[in-house]
Amino acid sequence: MNSLTRLTSTFAKIGVTLLGLTMMMPLVGCHRSEGIAPGGGYAVQDSQDCLPPLTLLDQHGRQVSLAELKGKPVLFDFIYTSCPGECLMLTQRMKRIATALGAELGNQVRLVSITVDPEHDQPKQLLQYASDQAADMNGWLFLTGTPAQIDAEMARFKLIRQHEADGSVDHVLEMFLVAPNGRAVMQYMGDKISAERAVADLNAAAAGKAISAGDASIVPVKY
Repeated sequence: MNSLTRLTSTFAKIGVTLLGLTMMMPLVGCHRSEGIAPGGGYAVQDSQDCLPPLTLLDQHGRQVSLAELKGKPVLFDFIYTSCPGECLMLTQRMKRIATALGAELGNQVRLVSITVDPEHDQPKQLLQYASDQAADMNGWLFLTGTPAQIDAEMARFKLIRQHEADGSVDHVLEMFLVAPNGRAVMQYMGDKISAERAVADLNAAAAGKAISAGDASIVPVKY
């Protein structure tokens, strides 16, 4: 085998190795922002039931069964209280949505923020965080549980909780609209979704109407 052949074979092996490593990387979040109009989102495909009979704790220490949230659309995001920036952006975006919903929040639709750092975030920390952000509102739940419970719930959104080398938690920048039947139907980039678009989609889901995705596709909503 000459040197050129050996070199070509070596690069081929490296390419296969890198491809294998890429395929083994865990899914942390589908950061699919290209092709999405400002304020828009895209349809979630093959969603599991995101509102299973899983009991978590809210910011006031009350037990909340996710299954009991069925019957109304829910907008989910994932945060943690020691997050230095991205989570604050998500919470402020959710707060604008909550304000725009007005009396509909809690009556027609719900907001849910789940911590991705349950090892640290207990109800006390979540309540302090919600209070600091002026987000402790009726109809908006901040939830925690055991690490296994949080991992199981995130898996239903095709997400995996991941820690960085310095111990910090990787961010999830997406929001998810879950229909009254518990299935996620829309996914949004947290830095793109507008309050007006979120309210329109939540109201459509509450009425059982189809939602227009950012790629111009039509997303049916089932109860």
